[in-house]
Amino acid sequence: MAKATYKDAGVDLDVYAESMSRLPRLVKRTFSPRVMQLDGGFAGLFKLDFDNALFARKYEDPVLISCTDGVGTKIKLAIDSGKHDTVGIDLVAMCVNDAICCGAEPLFFLDYIAMGKDDPELLEQLVTGITNGCVDSDCALIGGETAIMPDLYKVGDYDMAGFCVGVADRKHLIDGKAIAEGDVVLGISSSGVHSNGFSLVRKVVFDIAGLSLDDHIEALGATIGETLLTPTKIYVQPVRNVLSHYKIKNVVHGIAHITGGGLQENLERILPKNVDVEIKKGSWPDLPVFPWIQQLGEIEDAEMARVFNMGIGLVVIASSYYAASVQKMLAEGGCDVFEIGKVTSGSGKVELR
Repeated sequence: MAKATYKDAGVDLDVYAESMSRLPRLVKRTFSPRVMQLDGGFAGLFKLDFDNALFARKYEDPVLISCTDGVGTKIKLAIDSGKHDTVGIDLVAMCVNDAICCGAEPLFFLDYIAMGKDDPELLEQLVTGITNGCVDSDCALIGGETAIMPDLYKVGDYDMAGFCVGVADRKHLIDGKAIAEGDVVLGISSSGVHSNGFSLVRKVVFDIAGLSLDDHIEALGATIGETLLTPTKIYVQPVRNVLSHYKIKNVVHGIAHITGGGLQENLERILPKNVDVEIKKGSWPDLPVFPWIQQLGEIEDAEMARVFNMGIGLVVIASSYYAASVQKMLAEGGCDVFEIGKVTSGSGKVELR
């Protein structure tokens, strides 16, 4: 009887070593002076503050903030299209956009990638996307794990999860408790579907309509693949610019990342029980992808609003006195920002009118 080997079982350690050899140059582009290199170690090390006085944060009462997420079935589109260098951006975005809702400065990120068969080129593309997302959010990729599991994933299939840790001084934490009647609701445009609702998207576009990723859609001005694989917008830098500008006063009272559940459910998560939010329909421009999906699947308005971000990826609730200034700063940071509603007295509900 032949002697069994790991390679026979589906895991080639030589190929795995090649995969790992491609990653250090990508990972190091995300490092800041706060990353403490531990070559060959079993963990990533990160200093909470800078040694350099010019960049020192000088935290008084630091609170660590952690987030984790995945990309969902958007990964299926990446696999089918053979384009794997953008879903890593989605992975980072889904985590760091959650962290910024608390006012956090994202510090470092770790990834977990599971595959059916080791593929150095595929892994390199995935990590390229992850490091692009980390650079965009000023977050260091300090570690990760690649698992080869041939009995759980088919060859060519993979999944990813991400983990972000951030920090904020306790006095600057944003938890929604300061939201008050009269506050202004600012909506920041999404880049498209982001990373939620893709099970419905795939059913409508491919199963019901019978379209393919390479089909060019006039209403979208692009192919289906180009539109649906547009990565999730990362809001960290422009929001951090606002929060860093107001170092004394907390003028931003609440931030909500609009993911699954849409505007209504995600905003209600941060509202105190003594206020409501009134969202004015039509106060921001439609992104073509949403009416296109809705028409293809004959999806009801309420279902669309519950599943998708509908063009608003992040909501910032600010003091009315500072709202115009906050809006201007976000716009200067590259965001399309719209005043989409107001805070009224109430019972913690969100209404779209």
